[in-house]
Amino acid sequence: MNAVITGATRGVGRAIAAQLAADGYDLAVCARNTEELGQLKTELERYGRTVHTFAADAASKKELQAFADAVAQRFQTIDVVVNNVGVFFPGSLLDEADERFETQLQINLLAAYYMAKFFGNMMRNQRSGHLFTIGSVASKRPEPNAGSYSVTKAALLSLNDVLRQELAPYHVKVTAVLPGSTYTSSWEGTTLPKAQFVQPEDIAQTISSVLRLSPGANVEEIVIRPLQFQGDSGKKEEK
Repeated sequence: MNAVITGATRGVGRAIAAQLAADGYDLAVCARNTEELGQLKTELERYGRTVHTFAADAASKKELQAFADAVAQRFQTIDVVVNNVGVFFPGSLLDEADERFETQLQINLLAAYYMAKFFGNMMRNQRSGHLFTIGSVASKRPEPNAGSYSVTKAALLSLNDVLRQELAPYHVKVTAVLPGSTYTSSWEGTTLPKAQFVQPEDIAQTISSVLRLSPGANVEEIVIRPLQFQGDSGKKEEK
């Protein structure tokens, strides 16, 4: 079984990569940092799986296309794609520089669009596969001080819904995963206890469970919120 994950070296993406490797998947992963990719490869190969790593900036269509082409050369079939890569810039939409919105649009939406079209066509041709879109609770309702982020994540959920509609006739499943506040590097230094957050491993285990369902069952959307979250102070920019 072969899985593709974007933004795989940190947080949610890293947890998903580790879980799928443990579940028996060979992996093709991308991120920007070459050193972190090397560390991840060493970690994941302990599961006895083949791991292909690629340095690619999700803000670059050219680099994403090169990643997709390289994956297609190594994997004849694609069983799972996880569109995970994302970026968060806090702030007011009305007051921010245009570039902050444009960067979030490129990474949060267009990167997923490019990957979904490329690998979605592979899955359509092979008439099997499962595409996961890692969105956010902001996909459903705008979050305070996260205007542009909320817009791009809402558009990402719409993209996911269109993909599900278009791929279902070809036996390809599409699932949106919408986490609330998750304990990743963007919360580094927060005074809030870790236990108040959704953990990256929660999301990874959820995806693993969905992949074990019968061929005829598709989970369309999953919302994972902290049970008792007491505020959002301390969240930083995440790239």
